[in-house]
Amino acid sequence: MRLACAISSTVSSSATVFYRHGRRLFDKTLISSSYRRAPIGGSLYQILSCCSMSTSASPASTEKPWLIVGLGNPGKRYAATRHNVGFEMIDTIADAEGISMGSVSFKAQFGKGFIGDVPVMLAKPQTFMNASGESVGAIVSYYKIPLKQVLVVFDDLDLPFAKLRLLPKGGHGGHNGMRSIMNHLKGNRDFPRLRIGIGRPPGKMDPASFVLRTFNRQEREKLDFTLQDGLEAVRILVLEGFDKSATFVNSAKSLTV
Repeated sequence: MRLACAISSTVSSSATVFYRHGRRLFDKTLISSSYRRAPIGGSLYQILSCCSMSTSASPASTEKPWLIVGLGNPGKRYAATRHNVGFEMIDTIADAEGISMGSVSFKAQFGKGFIGDVPVMLAKPQTFMNASGESVGAIVSYYKIPLKQVLVVFDDLDLPFAKLRLLPKGGHGGHNGMRSIMNHLKGNRDFPRLRIGIGRPPGKMDPASFVLRTFNRQEREKLDFTLQDGLEAVRILVLEGFDKSATFVNSAKSLTV
């Protein structure tokens, strides 16, 4: 169940809706779209809402879904490497939102679900990084998704380790996965992207070798916090819009709770 609604004669138009988001409940005042965190304990969560009845609301199913794509390479050999942080971001979202990634469609591990009441599709292309566009282009074309609702998550050598950066559009920056996606979108670069910094290779190490390295313990702990920040950013993006999400990402400190 995506949303449970308790109807009362005392409910007003400023009712509060509680969504289950991973290990926290987020409450949303319907008339203000403001959110605050409410930590709860235990392993069971309730989804509570108080809402007024309305016959004019459009069903969520009529909305175009968001497509959230994480880039990486398939197979155990590449799991948990720097080049696969995009895959890890998708796994983090899927786990928190209860979205199954068990199906394979469009040459990708694929899942459908919701963030709040917004429909989303999650994808991890299985084409290997340099051909990611084969998968992404096919999904965008089939579902006719507006490019402003296609978020691509990928690793970035030019950002400090575990730093996030959310941009509304841009070039590929030498990233072959992004290059492939743009090629399959007919050169269009006007879609948002969430970059996850993996740092520069030490010394004279070849960048191609560096991106296939795994993380040490300290890096792993730091990256896990960053993935939680990324999860928060994605929620804000689909529920409240790009500007609020970019403000959060590009100015926020890493979560430490």
